[in-house]
Amino acid sequence: MKLDGFGIFVKDMPTMVRFYRDVLGFEIKEDENTSNVFLEKDGTLFLLYRRSDFEHMTNRSYTYADHVNGHYEIALSVENFAAVDQAFQDVVAKGAQPIMEPTTEEWGQRTCYVADPEGNLIEIGSFVK
Repeated sequence: MKLDGFGIFVKDMPTMVRFYRDVLGFEIKEDENTSNVFLEKDGTLFLLYRRSDFEHMTNRSYTYADHVNGHYEIALSVENFAAVDQAFQDVVAKGAQPIMEPTTEEWGQRTCYVADPEGNLIEIGSFVK
């Protein structure tokens, strides 16, 4: 088996589509009110699934994390340390929830965290000074 991509189960598809498209710059061409959004970002398949539709399809209910949660992160890289700082400012100005301001970690990475509208963590980082 080979990793093809990953998906997130979302409550509010229009809000999440707008966030990933308009705030993070993902290329999403599907309608904001679709059941599933399939897109490729830098060679990785990324999917948004509407929770209620997935539950209907599988004929069962699931539990989901609410608010800002630490179940996983989506990691995005930028070209250098200055770009980390700029990206953080840009996405927060567009509506991302700030979680951790840009910091240079002891392992040499400049990194920061924001959350999407449903609380999923997104890291933006670089190892290039």
